[in-house]
Amino acid sequence: MKQNKKIKFLKVFFIFFAFLMVFIFINAACKINVSKDSGVASIQHEQERTNNINQTSEQTKKENANVSTKESAVTETSLIGNGSKKTNNEIGDIIMKIESSAFKNNENIPSKYTCDGENINPPLKISEIPQNTVSLALIVEDPDAPGGTWIHWTVFNINPDTKQITENSVPEGAIEGVTDFGKPGYGGPCPPSGVHRYFFKLYALDLILKLNSSASADDIKKAMEGHILGSAELVGLYSRK
Repeated sequence: MKQNKKIKFLKVFFIFFAFLMVFIFINAACKINVSKDSGVASIQHEQERTNNINQTSEQTKKENANVSTKESAVTETSLIGNGSKKTNNEIGDIIMKIESSAFKNNENIPSKYTCDGENINPPLKISEIPQNTVSLALIVEDPDAPGGTWIHWTVFNINPDTKQITENSVPEGAIEGVTDFGKPGYGGPCPPSGVHRYFFKLYALDLILKLNSSASADDIKKAMEGHILGSAELVGLYSRK
């Protein structure tokens, strides 16, 4: 009798042990699956993150490229807007010139051409005008005047074929503008004291200026902006005795 009870106990124990092992096995299997799923999800998340970073990087590169292209376009437009024109006196190998038979550059202007003499414009010689020049403009100014730059003479819409301006004359068809003497025409050097410099500035333009004889030097300079093909200057000196 006791032996039968012992056998029944062992059977129950083994059955319980078997169920316990099955439970442990199933639980372990579930954990492994969960771990695998988590690993896969983590890998997929990392791949998505990497893809997003790559896409962001590519988009940034494209935006930078677009910005660079726009900046280049703006620079190019700016250059084109200025007409790609040189505003100094050298165009390629050609050097535009303005000279006078009355005085050399940085030398004294004879009194004949000042307020102490006949007060007429000196003779001027023009050469090496750039190709495609439509008109010339001449501005004579004194930067050493006490109140600031003083305008002595302006002549514009000069025929580009003009080779010289003789003394006491204006090229045919050209227009004289208003000077700081309050009227059109030449006003010779008349410094109150000391030696002053007088700049004869010649400009080659790609257009005819739509101005009349009431135009000031500032009006002329503003109208010339972006249209200067070349320039040259002659400097004369004068002091009153």
